[in-house]
Amino acid sequence: MEKKSFLRFIQNYKIEITNNKLLTGLITSVMVLFGGCDNFVEVDLPSSQLTASAVFQDRATANAAMVSIYAKMRDDGILSGNVAGISNEMGNYADELVYYGDISGTPRNFYNNTLLATNSEIFNWWSSSYNHIYAANAIIEGVNASTALTVVDKNELTGEALFVRSLLHFYLLNLYGNVPYITTTDYQQNKVAHRMPSAELYSHIINDLELAVSLLPEDYISSNRVRPNKSVAMALLARVYLYNGMWAEAANAASYLINNTAVYAWETNLDAIFLKESTTTIWQFMPRTDGQNTQEGETFIFTAGPPSLVALSNQLISEFEPEDQRKNHWTQMVTNGTDTWHHTNKYKQKSNTPSSVEYSIIFRLAEQYLIRSEARAKQGDFIGAKDDLNRIRFTAGLTATNAVSQQDILSAVLHERRVEFFTELGHRFFDLKRANRLDEILSPIKVGWNTTDRLLPLPESELTLNPNLNPQNPGY
Repeated sequence: MEKKSFLRFIQNYKIEITNNKLLTGLITSVMVLFGGCDNFVEVDLPSSQLTASAVFQDRATANAAMVSIYAKMRDDGILSGNVAGISNEMGNYADELVYYGDISGTPRNFYNNTLLATNSEIFNWWSSSYNHIYAANAIIEGVNASTALTVVDKNELTGEALFVRSLLHFYLLNLYGNVPYITTTDYQQNKVAHRMPSAELYSHIINDLELAVSLLPEDYISSNRVRPNKSVAMALLARVYLYNGMWAEAANAASYLINNTAVYAWETNLDAIFLKESTTTIWQFMPRTDGQNTQEGETFIFTAGPPSLVALSNQLISEFEPEDQRKNHWTQMVTNGTDTWHHTNKYKQKSNTPSSVEYSIIFRLAEQYLIRSEARAKQGDFIGAKDDLNRIRFTAGLTATNAVSQQDILSAVLHERRVEFFTELGHRFFDLKRANRLDEILSPIKVGWNTTDRLLPLPESELTLNPNLNPQNPGY
């Protein structure tokens, strides 16, 4: 095979098990990667077909196997910016978006609160996440068995795979509740896996992330911050600590990134924050080919009304304070002369450009400030909490917060998160859930809303295949 400039993601990712331990399916996966155009990294191609063990006898092919997981996550997973991704679907499920699309479209079920255990997106999120987790486990096992990779390469790849495994389990936990935590490619074990209590799941997630932090390098492995390093794992760890009520740990983890001003310089230009070279980006997905931009731009931007898919809700638009420049820079009004709508305008490119200018951001620095603000407030450090909150407000053109008490500050943080992270990866839904305000906020606007709707249903087909996943979540 000749040398290619770029890699592309795996199509029809399949993994077979040898002796219930190691993968052989990465042979096909890596062969496909070497034939395409996905520009996460550049590698020299092998001159002949690969064997399973050969995948991890060479840095280039081992990297290709890892990169393939990110590409799949970008294109068909929970974190995808397309219509079926969490930014759109959970924006519809909460109070961020209004759905205007096809009456038979899956997002309508999220928007109308009519989700069933047979819903295709419910299954796809579950299935794709566990497929990617399985692939990450295959990386861990293959790297561990390799006799050719250096210690540095082994640490990097293992750290990345642990990060992916913990990230996806974190989202599964917060969407579906108690789920299995899968750490092996052994099909016999996985097909009968039991759901774990949330406390046990958080323990596994934290253990994986802390190990990932210890293994990953300080510097980014590749340009444009598209491969996780120590800081990326620490950013997720800060969020996990926060969700798990570990306030001191959350504040310390967030401080690790905030204090690293040489890499993560604060940006005051709102129009620059979502550009691919933003200094506040911690981790992002690169588009499939140069010239493409984000799936989020394709999904949310419209130029004529009524919208063909979704628009920002009036409830969200009304939440911006009069002087909040995020409304001016991150939303766009569209009118047909009679009615008006707004779309999110964080990513401003809906189509291709001569060279890509926007990548899909998964973690950014503003979240770390708001994590630390909330964690500090929970610990009684109100001055520090308000300092962090004001960093976000000042950038938006607002004055300092007038919150005084702990509850006032926590409410102010919740508000700030709403107008900072709208249409970004389900933050709004998860924040309302953490604050126990889902019923209060969504009951008046969602027909038939029940407390049990805080969890999605488990896919019915998965319950049939593995009865150990029963019982179904309440309400379904």
